[in-house]
Amino acid sequence: MENLVLILTHLEQYLVPLLTTLGSWSYLMLFAVIFLETGMVVFPFLPGESLIFLASTMAATHTTLSIQVLVPVFFVAAVIGDTVNYEIGRHLIRLPWLQRHLPADKQVKAQAFFSKYGSKAVMFGRFVPLIRTFVPLTAGASKMPQKSFALWNLLGVGIWVAVGCSLGYFFGSISFVQDHLSLCFLGIMAAALIPAATLTLVKTLRRRHPVA
Repeated sequence: MENLVLILTHLEQYLVPLLTTLGSWSYLMLFAVIFLETGMVVFPFLPGESLIFLASTMAATHTTLSIQVLVPVFFVAAVIGDTVNYEIGRHLIRLPWLQRHLPADKQVKAQAFFSKYGSKAVMFGRFVPLIRTFVPLTAGASKMPQKSFALWNLLGVGIWVAVGCSLGYFFGSISFVQDHLSLCFLGIMAAALIPAATLTLVKTLRRRHPVA
């Protein structure tokens, strides 16, 4: 635990040498993290937009990463991940092993989110950490038409990657961000959890104080 805290509070000291050592393989590592977060439903805890922001910030301050490569890498990883997740929902959702490893509360939240927003949930869900991993799964299990899913998924992923990379690259040129990279990364992680926390709070309040 102490090592994790040390790494999170001194990101640049650890990441720059790692990325320099990996070279072009760094893009494969970043691709894998985004793919696993969205495609493999048992990894919802992996960083999403915070990783995109961090990598884009480092692309603005170091020659190790290129923003021109990062954008398509993140876009393709998220699209493929969501598509795999959708297919798991269509064909494998009832497997006992998968059911045992899927958090029931996250499935319920994703189903409620999908029911409320319909097809647009595929796009909007992309911006809600933890829930976004289960929305494609729910869409597949609900037999949402593939073309409709693909359209809303492309829109959601496109906006998500564009916003994350643009903000990260822009703020990467600001001296404060360069000097406090770890703090900014932790702040983005915390901010990314606000939508999910808000949804949970609203549902809790509604249960305790039902509308007459």
